[in-house]
Amino acid sequence: MIAHALFFYFFSIIAIVSAIFVIVSRNTVHAVFFLILDFISIGCLFIMIGAEFLGMMMLIVYVGAVAVLFLFVVMLMNVTDQKLSWFRGTKKSGHIPTGLIVGSVILLELIVIVGGWQYRDTFSETQFLSFDKNFTNTHLIGNVMYTDYIHLFQISGIILLLAMVGAIVLVYRKKEGIKKQSYLSQISREREDSVKLVDVEFDKGVKIDD
Repeated sequence: MIAHALFFYFFSIIAIVSAIFVIVSRNTVHAVFFLILDFISIGCLFIMIGAEFLGMMMLIVYVGAVAVLFLFVVMLMNVTDQKLSWFRGTKKSGHIPTGLIVGSVILLELIVIVGGWQYRDTFSETQFLSFDKNFTNTHLIGNVMYTDYIHLFQISGIILLLAMVGAIVLVYRKKEGIKKQSYLSQISREREDSVKLVDVEFDKGVKIDD
């Protein structure tokens, strides 16, 4: 029990400290690394309390997919310079007040929901599901998800697919003045179309047409 409590406080402190560094870190790449550390700590906490399914989902989905995707986006886009300009005050951004307002509203909603759920009079009368103790949590979650809630599970998958297609459609826009590759023309081109032989006179340059 003592070792369990020590590990619990250890991972809890790491999760809280890494979450704070995600917010206060000026380097965006470092913030993503602290976010990965936060996800790993939370996944370990889920595993310690017996929710191994949620813990492995945190490690596989959030750390292995979402956080790595954030890292690639941050490294491919020039986000670090933009964030540093916000801290230096060289460039004002109108998104910060909007973010503070949205964060305050979400915090207020969480306080209302948690307070109402904790101090509700009829909470003790809530009917809990009875499960067989011979099965693991992962087996029970899969049994409930793919039997009783199979339609909601499929609908959520369709909604995520539509969101992904919508994001691709919104990002993909035709811009004028930008050269794009034509794979069909590159594959089907002949040698005469791409190579031009020029007779160069001695001690004279070659003028290349734009």
